[in-house]
Amino acid sequence: MPKRKAAIAVGGVAALGAAALLLPNAMASQDKDATAAAGTAKTLKATDASTLSAQIQKQLGAAFAGSYYENGKQQLVVNVARGDQNAMAQAQQAGATVREVDNSTTELKAAAQTLKTKATIPGTAWAVDPRTNKVVVSADSTVTGAQWDRLESTVAGLGPDMATLRKSSGTFKTFVSGGDAIFSQVEGGNVRCSLGFNVTASDGSPAFLTAGHCGVAAKEWSDSQTGQPIATVDQATFPGEGDFSLVKYDDPATQAPSEVNAGNGQTVPIAQAVEATVGSTVFRMGSTTGLHNGQVTGLDATVNFQSETDPNGVDTVTGLIQTNVCAEPGDSGGSLFTQDGGAVGLTSGGSGDCTSGGETFFQPVTTALAATGATLGDGGQAGAGDQAGAGDEAGAGAGDQAGAGEQVGGDELGGSADPSAAADDQAADDQAAGDQGAAQNGTGQHHKSRHHSGGN
Repeated sequence: MPKRKAAIAVGGVAALGAAALLLPNAMASQDKDATAAAGTAKTLKATDASTLSAQIQKQLGAAFAGSYYENGKQQLVVNVARGDQNAMAQAQQAGATVREVDNSTTELKAAAQTLKTKATIPGTAWAVDPRTNKVVVSADSTVTGAQWDRLESTVAGLGPDMATLRKSSGTFKTFVSGGDAIFSQVEGGNVRCSLGFNVTASDGSPAFLTAGHCGVAAKEWSDSQTGQPIATVDQATFPGEGDFSLVKYDDPATQAPSEVNAGNGQTVPIAQAVEATVGSTVFRMGSTTGLHNGQVTGLDATVNFQSETDPNGVDTVTGLIQTNVCAEPGDSGGSLFTQDGGAVGLTSGGSGDCTSGGETFFQPVTTALAATGATLGDGGQAGAGDQAGAGDEAGAGAGDQAGAGEQVGGDELGGSADPSAAADDQAADDQAAGDQGAAQNGTGQHHKSRHHSGGN
């Protein structure tokens, strides 16, 4: 089997597996016992668990030490600082399962600050895991020698009950290329990213969210590899406190549906932005690899990417969501969402791939909306679906033309797009198209999207 067809076949199987999990239940209710008696743990769907967690956090204040979702039981577990019986009773009354823990949120944040001060090393990341009540520190394959010793010493200094250190496969990199593919011409070639969610900008104009490192890499974006620009970056944040861009459609009459293209002609309506909950199942749509699913594993993650412009520099991004969902170059900016249509995140970067597995970090949508002033919801305001990534390229990638751009190195380290994948680079194009085809052709994601009124 030719290389490209083999890649399509493998990617298609993986994406279809996620679709089988998502689509039959997309509108199904999991709220079996939302009116449970006071003091009894409620059975909740993931988005309702996220809402309940936020309510309990506000109620408990400093006594709240994180929460997570138990998929099997469909219950919210809330950590409460040890010894605070009143807080435990309040959380139970609200409908959560309660667990006493030793580390408070304040102590966990202090540990993360120590890591930032002493161990900001390219190829490292850390996030709070409420299931272990610890800060989990990861180091990729590039962290060796003196840097590894420094990291190991810093983690050891925090104590075994506060932090753990583990090796991550591959290298941490950004994944430039989301739902549907978007392209930009830069010096040296094409850059490709994925559209995350359609939104309405604060001035009422149609727009979409994607990764910040995509917005930093290029100003104008098209829905085809060789097409004219259809959208222009309005705001972009990367590195720093997030990885998100707001990109406005040049045509104010653009129709931008609030949905995610999940392939096979299926879409998932996006009704609201929701906070991530550790333990909950999430789905990622990307233009290279299509639809994949996994679980949220950590919150408030810090990732230290190797700077692409400075060999000795670090591009640090904070406030991200950590997951065990795979992603590959070209998936940057793509949509992370829940089964029942909650917008969760935008693909930032990670390690590994969708063959061997890996971990991926996401920009929370709630933070991006608050920072940009954009809104998400009914009436075609947000989503990713039809518009999801750039229009005619429906959902998974950029239609059949998702070749050269999708492999772009910006997806590689650092955070800005690497324009090395020029359109005339046949080798890169072949590989990229194979990866992308895995998502598009393998999952049937080749229908035209309706992100703008005129068509392409």
